[in-house]
Amino acid sequence: MRESFHGELTLLGERLAHMCGLAAESMRLASRALLTGDLALSEQVLGDDSDLDHARAECEEQAQSLLALQSPVAGDLRTILAAVYCAEKIERMGDLAAHIADTARFTHPERAVPAELEAAFTEMGAVAAGMADRIGELLSSDAAGAFAELDETDHTLDVLHAQVLTLITGGDWQHGVRSATSLALLARFYERFGDQAVSVSKRLEFAETGIEPTRG
Repeated sequence: MRESFHGELTLLGERLAHMCGLAAESMRLASRALLTGDLALSEQVLGDDSDLDHARAECEEQAQSLLALQSPVAGDLRTILAAVYCAEKIERMGDLAAHIADTARFTHPERAVPAELEAAFTEMGAVAAGMADRIGELLSSDAAGAFAELDETDHTLDVLHAQVLTLITGGDWQHGVRSATSLALLARFYERFGDQAVSVSKRLEFAETGIEPTRG
């Protein structure tokens, strides 16, 4: 019975890792659509968002079944509850990528990101997608220290977010209020994606160690 139970826990982790992969890919494709003005790609990201919704539902269904039938305690209970929490956060990451793709679609055939900000948004997209990939790796390895690692990576997104805001609110900005507003929202989507990833890493570490990690 216990062997079957732990097999189910392993499957739950694999499902979460799959969700991380979907979120990472959505972020990469959404960023590419944003920076290239690719309408078809933005629509692909929006269409594929339902895959993450379905994956979250599967994770929650499996977790509820384990809670109802196995009566887990201590570490196993933390793991199951963490899976429910993380599935919600990872789905939210996919939603944020979809928001980016939707902006690319809305502004088509124009590009939402002017040339002077292409490098910043390219880096934000790469960092954000990399955070989702890293969470997927942590799900099958030692999660101790995960929060500190992802929190440090997230600092890069915070810095880039601040740089974008500084530029679009400066006196030299030449693209108007509408563009500045759109870019502020876009930068916020990337920043929130990173925040969700940090939240997942924190819960994963707590599930493994039983100690809630804090910033040093």
